[in-house]
Amino acid sequence: MSQYQWAEEDFTLPEGVCRLGLLAPVDGRKYVMYHGTTKASAKAILASGFCQSKDGMLGPGVYLSRDLEKASRYPINHPESDKVVIKVSVNVGRVIVINRQYHPRQKTWHDRRYGDVYDTAWVPPGCGMVPSGLEEDCVWDPSRIKILCTIQPRSVQYGYCGRGYM
Repeated sequence: MSQYQWAEEDFTLPEGVCRLGLLAPVDGRKYVMYHGTTKASAKAILASGFCQSKDGMLGPGVYLSRDLEKASRYPINHPESDKVVIKVSVNVGRVIVINRQYHPRQKTWHDRRYGDVYDTAWVPPGCGMVPSGLEEDCVWDPSRIKILCTIQPRSVQYGYCGRGYM
Protein backbone atom coordinates (compact mmCIF):
# COMPACT_ATOMS: atom_id res chain seq x y z
CA MET A 1 0.00 0.00 0.00
CA SER A 2 1.34 3.43 -0.93
CA GLN A 3 0.58 6.70 0.84
CA TYR A 4 2.05 10.15 0.48
CA GLN A 5 3.90 12.30 2.97
CA TRP A 6 4.46 16.04 2.69
CA ALA A 7 7.69 17.38 4.10
CA GLU A 8 10.38 19.79 3.18
CA GLU A 9 14.08 19.52 3.70
CA ASP A 10 15.67 21.61 6.41
CA PHE A 11 16.66 24.87 4.87
CA THR A 12 18.16 28.24 5.60
CA LEU A 13 15.61 31.03 5.47
CA PRO A 14 16.18 33.83 2.98
CA GLU A 15 17.35 37.05 4.64
CA GLY A 16 14.52 38.84 6.44
CA VAL A 17 12.03 35.98 6.10
CA CYS A 18 10.25 34.47 9.13
CA ARG A 19 9.08 30.92 9.83
CA LEU A 20 5.50 30.02 10.65
CA GLY A 21 4.31 31.34 13.97
CA LEU A 22 1.02 31.16 15.78
CA LEU A 23 0.66 34.91 15.87
CA ALA A 24 -0.82 37.14 13.20
CA PRO A 25 1.54 38.18 10.42
CA VAL A 26 3.22 41.49 11.26
CA ASP A 27 2.78 44.38 8.82
CA GLY A 28 5.71 44.78 6.45
CA ARG A 29 7.42 41.47 7.30
CA LYS A 30 8.35 38.66 4.92
CA TYR A 31 7.12 35.12 5.56
CA VAL A 32 7.56 31.72 4.01
CA MET A 33 4.17 30.59 2.70
CA TYR A 34 2.85 27.73 0.63
CA HIS A 35 0.40 27.34 -2.26
CA GLY A 36 -1.08 23.93 -3.10
CA THR A 37 -1.94 23.18 -6.71
CA THR A 38 -1.73 20.57 -9.48
CA LYS A 39 1.45 19.72 -11.37
CA ALA A 40 0.11 21.39 -14.53
CA SER A 41 -0.87 24.59 -12.71
CA ALA A 42 2.48 24.66 -10.87
CA LYS A 43 4.27 24.51 -14.22
CA ALA A 44 2.27 27.52 -15.45
CA ILE A 45 2.89 29.46 -12.20
CA LEU A 46 6.61 28.75 -12.37
CA ALA A 47 6.68 29.99 -15.97
CA SER A 48 4.52 33.11 -15.59
CA GLY A 49 4.13 33.84 -11.88
CA PHE A 50 1.02 33.93 -9.76
CA CYS A 51 -2.25 35.51 -10.90
CA GLN A 52 -5.13 36.62 -8.70
CA SER A 53 -8.03 34.23 -8.40
CA LYS A 54 -11.28 35.78 -9.58
CA ASP A 55 -12.99 35.15 -6.23
CA GLY A 56 -12.84 33.10 -3.07
CA MET A 57 -13.66 33.25 0.63
CA LEU A 58 -11.70 36.53 0.89
CA GLY A 59 -12.44 37.79 -2.62
CA PRO A 60 -9.87 38.03 -5.43
CA GLY A 61 -6.21 37.43 -4.63
CA VAL A 62 -3.55 34.73 -4.33
CA TYR A 63 -4.44 32.19 -1.65
CA LEU A 64 -1.55 30.94 0.48
CA SER A 65 -0.87 29.61 3.95
CA ARG A 66 2.09 29.73 6.30
CA ASP A 67 1.11 26.14 7.13
CA LEU A 68 2.48 23.43 4.80
CA GLU A 69 -0.19 21.01 6.05
CA LYS A 70 -2.94 23.39 4.91
CA ALA A 71 -1.42 23.97 1.46
CA SER A 72 -0.75 20.26 0.88
CA ARG A 73 -4.51 19.58 1.02
CA TYR A 74 -5.12 21.54 -2.19
CA PRO A 75 -6.64 21.04 -4.60
CA ILE A 76 -9.15 19.24 -2.40
CA ASN A 77 -10.29 15.82 -3.68
CA HIS A 78 -7.42 15.68 -6.17
CA PRO A 79 -5.00 12.70 -6.31
CA GLU A 80 -1.97 13.23 -4.07
CA SER A 81 0.32 12.03 -6.86
CA ASP A 82 -0.65 15.06 -9.00
CA LYS A 83 -0.33 17.68 -6.25
CA VAL A 84 2.52 20.17 -5.82
CA VAL A 85 3.11 22.80 -3.15
CA ILE A 86 4.89 25.96 -4.23
CA LYS A 87 7.00 27.45 -1.46
CA VAL A 88 7.21 31.24 -1.59
CA SER A 89 8.46 34.29 0.28
CA VAL A 90 5.80 36.97 0.75
CA ASN A 91 6.11 40.58 1.83
CA VAL A 92 2.69 40.83 3.49
CA GLY A 93 2.52 44.65 3.55
CA ARG A 94 -0.49 45.82 5.58
CA VAL A 95 -2.43 42.90 7.06
CA ILE A 96 -6.07 42.75 8.12
CA VAL A 97 -7.41 39.96 10.33
CA ILE A 98 -10.62 38.40 9.03
CA ASN A 99 -11.68 36.23 11.96
CA ARG A 100 -15.34 35.43 11.29
CA GLN A 101 -17.76 34.75 8.46
CA TYR A 102 -19.56 37.89 7.24
CA HIS A 103 -16.76 40.14 8.54
CA PRO A 104 -17.55 43.61 7.15
CA ARG A 105 -14.27 43.65 5.17
CA GLN A 106 -14.21 39.93 4.22
CA LYS A 107 -14.15 40.63 0.48
CA THR A 108 -13.40 44.37 0.41
CA TRP A 109 -10.13 44.61 2.40
CA HIS A 110 -8.22 45.77 -0.71
CA ASP A 111 -10.80 48.32 -1.89
CA ARG A 112 -10.40 51.94 -0.74
CA ARG A 113 -14.13 52.60 -1.31
CA TYR A 114 -14.75 50.67 1.91
CA GLY A 115 -12.02 52.18 4.12
CA ASP A 116 -8.36 51.46 4.71
CA VAL A 117 -6.57 49.40 2.06
CA TYR A 118 -4.73 46.21 3.03
CA ASP A 119 -2.25 44.08 1.09
CA THR A 120 -2.98 40.76 2.81
CA ALA A 121 -6.03 39.30 4.53
CA TRP A 122 -5.27 36.73 7.24
CA VAL A 123 -7.68 34.12 8.60
CA PRO A 124 -6.39 32.92 11.99
CA PRO A 125 -6.35 29.21 12.83
CA GLY A 126 -9.34 27.90 14.74
CA CYS A 127 -11.60 30.91 14.12
CA GLY A 128 -14.33 28.94 12.30
CA MET A 129 -13.75 30.42 8.85
CA VAL A 130 -12.33 27.24 7.28
CA PRO A 131 -13.32 23.61 7.99
CA SER A 132 -9.69 22.54 8.56
CA GLY A 133 -9.22 25.09 11.32
CA LEU A 134 -5.84 26.02 9.77
CA GLU A 135 -4.71 29.54 8.90
CA GLU A 136 -5.08 31.06 5.46
CA ASP A 137 -3.75 34.18 3.77
CA CYS A 138 -4.91 36.05 0.68
CA VAL A 139 -2.40 38.39 -0.98
CA TRP A 140 -3.87 41.04 -3.28
CA ASP A 141 -0.80 41.84 -5.41
CA PRO A 142 1.07 38.84 -6.88
CA SER A 143 4.24 40.97 -7.18
CA ARG A 144 4.61 40.64 -3.36
CA ILE A 145 5.24 36.92 -3.86
CA LYS A 146 8.66 35.43 -4.70
CA ILE A 147 8.76 31.75 -5.67
CA LEU A 148 11.42 29.80 -3.76
CA CYS A 149 10.89 26.17 -4.84
CA THR A 150 8.36 23.37 -5.18
CA ILE A 151 7.63 20.54 -2.79
CA GLN A 152 6.24 17.25 -4.07
CA PRO A 153 4.72 14.52 -1.93
CA ARG A 154 6.93 11.55 -1.21
CA SER A 155 5.53 8.11 -1.75
CA VAL A 156 5.80 6.10 1.46
CA GLN A 157 5.50 2.34 1.31
CA TYR A 158 3.89 0.70 4.30
CA GLY A 159 4.20 -3.02 4.92
CA TYR A 160 6.62 -5.58 6.25
CA CYS A 161 10.23 -4.54 6.60
CA GLY A 162 13.24 -5.96 8.42
CA ARG A 163 12.22 -4.45 11.75
CA GLY A 164 8.50 -5.24 11.56
CA TYR A 165 5.48 -3.37 10.28
CA MET A 166 5.51 0.36 9.67
